[in-house]
Amino acid sequence: MLFKDKNRFSSKSAHVHSTKFNSLQHHLQQLRLQFAQAEPDPLGDAFNPHELALILTEEIGCHRQRIYPPLVTLRLFIDQVLAPDQACQEAVSQRLISRMASGQTHCSLNTGPYCKARQRLSLRLPQRLCKHLGVQLERCAAPLWGWRGRAVKLFDATTVSMPDTPLNQQTWPQSGRQQPGLGFPIARIGALISLSSGAVIDYAVGPMKGKCSGEQALLRVVSPSLCRCDILLADALHSTWWAVQMLRQRGVDVVMPNDGKRQVDFTQGRVHTQADHVVWWPRPARAPWITGADYEQMPAGLWVREVKVKGVIIVTTLLEPVQISPEELGRLYAMRWNIEVDFRTLKTAMNMDVLRCKSPSMVEKEIAVYFLTYNLVRWAMVRAARLAQVCVRELSFTGARRLIRVFACHLSEGLREARDHLASALLKGIARCVLPKRPGRIEPRAKKRRPKPLPLLTVPRSVARAQIRAQRA
Repeated sequence: MLFKDKNRFSSKSAHVHSTKFNSLQHHLQQLRLQFAQAEPDPLGDAFNPHELALILTEEIGCHRQRIYPPLVTLRLFIDQVLAPDQACQEAVSQRLISRMASGQTHCSLNTGPYCKARQRLSLRLPQRLCKHLGVQLERCAAPLWGWRGRAVKLFDATTVSMPDTPLNQQTWPQSGRQQPGLGFPIARIGALISLSSGAVIDYAVGPMKGKCSGEQALLRVVSPSLCRCDILLADALHSTWWAVQMLRQRGVDVVMPNDGKRQVDFTQGRVHTQADHVVWWPRPARAPWITGADYEQMPAGLWVREVKVKGVIIVTTLLEPVQISPEELGRLYAMRWNIEVDFRTLKTAMNMDVLRCKSPSMVEKEIAVYFLTYNLVRWAMVRAARLAQVCVRELSFTGARRLIRVFACHLSEGLREARDHLASALLKGIARCVLPKRPGRIEPRAKKRRPKPLPLLTVPRSVARAQIRAQRA
């Protein structure tokens, strides 16, 4: 009798596990359909369902069958990021409609259960999916749009603000220039982005002030995602002996402007031309964040090439002019501006500039879902560019995002033939969103539209409310 009951229990557990696995596969297929994955993929296994299913199984693990299971919650979170107003109410409404369409019981329009489901969602799930897609996209796109057969990656940092809550202020303090109660918490995000595909390969989040909170510290965090023979484009802040040594140790070449504090004498070293030479950078004194043992293992110095192109001194580890001429070096470094455009896309087109979550753990999840959604849109753009034989950087991200959102509700319905036809139409539509050629475009960094003439808040909001009540009394 005990064995019989045990077998019955095992059979029931296997049935429940099979049901959860089938549900996981179904929602994964819905996610793939939303980003035009219904037809055979000409780029290979960059969005391999088996690898993604393995990641989902490892990160989700055992869970209850709720109205908002983990993958459904992640899909609704992605839809929420894609939506213009990004309201939780819209995500809950989408869940209600999908349950009604599939013949399931209705769910409440209360946003509380959905918000609790987002809190239960593992942070590592969107992080692993984002980095997985970024690496796979780079592997597929670099041979098509790389520089001389080498992958070029960009690094820079930006800032985002979030609601002014005590927990957020404790984790990401506001600027020291603002009085307490008048500012907002600010987080610094350093991102490693592919030049060929525009995908986020890795990122790191840190505060705006404190020990090891600068851009150089964020670069050290994401540097393991760089591969041997990569070329990194960065700004002058990273033109230091420590950064160059760290990257060269990984087999990565760098191209970045010279730090303004370093004096350059083109008559020293191995001179190529009047504005092109290779010079020896001796090892500086030990930095506080480097241990004595690691410092002793570092080389005594580095050979670095310094080139002056159009008034800008560029530092690179591509030492020989045969490898790259000064003019080519200048054109290569000019491509670093693409990461500024990518950050503008994330913060302006996707409304990432001001986050909505009120706790540090949810803020990190929100950032991870933003980057995951960004990579999913980039994935559809790479497929469209490959089919249309154009460079993916020539396509409009905002146009692709709009088309994906419009097609999403129809791609999850109908027969397979209809879905394949819609996915093909979506990719063709994205391929037509070509950016106009605007060489030499110059725009002033100033606003034409004037803000409303309202005074600035100079005291905490609670104090301002009390003052208004006192005036009325």
